[in-house]
Amino acid sequence: MVPAGPSDRARVEELLGRSPGGRFEVVVRDDSGDPVVLRNSPLLDDGTPMPTLYWLIGGRQRREVGRLESAGGVKAAEDVVDPEALMDAHLRYAAERDALIPDSHAGPRPSAGVGGTRRGVKCLHAHYAWFLAGGDDPVGRWVQEQIDHPDGDAAM
Repeated sequence: MVPAGPSDRARVEELLGRSPGGRFEVVVRDDSGDPVVLRNSPLLDDGTPMPTLYWLIGGRQRREVGRLESAGGVKAAEDVVDPEALMDAHLRYAAERDALIPDSHAGPRPSAGVGGTRRGVKCLHAHYAWFLAGGDDPVGRWVQEQIDHPDGDAAM
């Protein structure tokens, strides 16, 4: 993980409204260069486990996904995404995150998959962040389809 530089740190603090609790790197940017997705260290600076490896930080993207969630998007995604594909995504996400934990770490570890859950969908933002960062996430793909077709042409 390449830690964020001072300008990215300042912008992320502005977008979050607070200072991040751990190391991160910007892995997706918009056309203007603004951060959209962060990859977090699996452990915060104080050693607390951080289950959310990918964090959606882009303002426009967060608003779009927030609207989708408030319209029942979590349940809709669970209704249409294959449960086995979703379980596989949770396992791959956890494996990717866990591979970043040093072998010497003896304290608590983050657990579960996307958004810190083992099954189902907890947070469309977390799924979409991983998808935008290149993850093979069926929920993130579904979110993208909903954003691309807000008039209802996609399966919701």
